[in-house]
Amino acid sequence: MATDKKTRMTQQRRVILEEIRRYNNHPAADEIYERVRKRLPRISLGTVYRNLEVLCELGEIQCLVLSGAMKRYDGVAKKHYHIRCVGCGRVDDAPIAPLNELEDDLYGTTVFEIIGHNLEFTGLCPECSRQRAQHKAAG
Repeated sequence: MATDKKTRMTQQRRVILEEIRRYNNHPAADEIYERVRKRLPRISLGTVYRNLEVLCELGEIQCLVLSGAMKRYDGVAKKHYHIRCVGCGRVDDAPIAPLNELEDDLYGTTVFEIIGHNLEFTGLCPECSRQRAQHKAAG
């Protein structure tokens, strides 16, 4: 990693990165802030936000902007897809490989320069599905 001020791995960045990667639950910035504060009590929410942006720019993490939800962060930087629960907002990794051939198929058929794609699956997590089934059975 480069050593200029913008890209060096500061203690704050390292702790933020460790906390994002500790669990694979795609946390929002405020969740990351609460975790990091346990280790760095004097850190501010603004500092966490700024460092999340830098970590995204450096390719260390992904910023997920999913429909109907706030930004979340993923410690796995390589391209992959996600499944979002429409009941509680839980986000999990989708266990399929990136469909890069979609971009290849679109190339040349549009005036757009294709630079990537996002694919989000929606559904109900096991807990929300169970609650829905119980509600239907009771009603």
